[in-house]
Amino acid sequence: MRTLRVVGLHEDGKSIVCEDPARRERFLLPADERLRAAARGDITRLGQIEIELETQMRPREIQARIRAGESVEQVAAAAGVPVQRVERFAHPVLLERSRTAELAQQAHPVREDGPDVQTLGEVVAHSFGMRGQDYAQATWDAWRGDDGRWIIGLHWYAGRSENRAHWSFSPGAHGGTVTAIDEHAEALLDPTSYRMPRAVELRGEADVEQPMLDYGLPTGGTVIEAPIPEPDTDDTTETAYRPGNQPAAGNGQYQAAKPKPKKSRHPAVPAWEDVLLGVRSQRG
Repeated sequence: MRTLRVVGLHEDGKSIVCEDPARRERFLLPADERLRAAARGDITRLGQIEIELETQMRPREIQARIRAGESVEQVAAAAGVPVQRVERFAHPVLLERSRTAELAQQAHPVREDGPDVQTLGEVVAHSFGMRGQDYAQATWDAWRGDDGRWIIGLHWYAGRSENRAHWSFSPGAHGGTVTAIDEHAEALLDPTSYRMPRAVELRGEADVEQPMLDYGLPTGGTVIEAPIPEPDTDDTTETAYRPGNQPAAGNGQYQAAKPKPKKSRHPAVPAWEDVLLGVRSQRG
């Protein structure tokens, strides 16, 4: 690499004249913003100029997109530059987003009767405990919405399900307030709204949900009819009340009535002497 020395300003007033002392060759160097930044030793400004020359996206636009919720990788892909060149401008904005997410967890959810006494972080942690989910695995984030207000986002997994909840954050005294934006956010603010899975009865290969009654048995089963045995009418030892039974004197208990003699189903056979004398028998 050859060393050049500055001779002076070109007659056009826009270039610097440099010379190679060994060969006496002269060169023109544009006196642009990059040269002025290099002369000041402003490395950050040199990086900004380099990005501006390679892409139409300026550093302010990069930071605005990061503040709106985009990642460094998304902005780098949109700008067509390496991730490392976007990180230098995104870093302060990412710190701002992280700090805002921490502050929002200390804010108070807005209820119908005013702000809650508990903070957003406390209410959400309690809801995760009610659901049996690991609150430590959830991640918080914050970004500016289209209206300029901060949006707080919570991202977590429940089994194979990916879930997101969003609140609007208004900084203020005593931590500020947050308002639920979607159904997931509303459900986390109301732990009592979480429903346990319903009972499932297995029927062959299909799983059929059955509503549970107070005594815990599923309805909709098959009723099996069984014959009811008839009472023994020949039992003469029963002392319970029946038509014809009379209470015994002094004890208030029922006394079984005497059974009536049974009539024979066979016709009466006359005696031999009745046949000879022609007299009708009175037997039977």
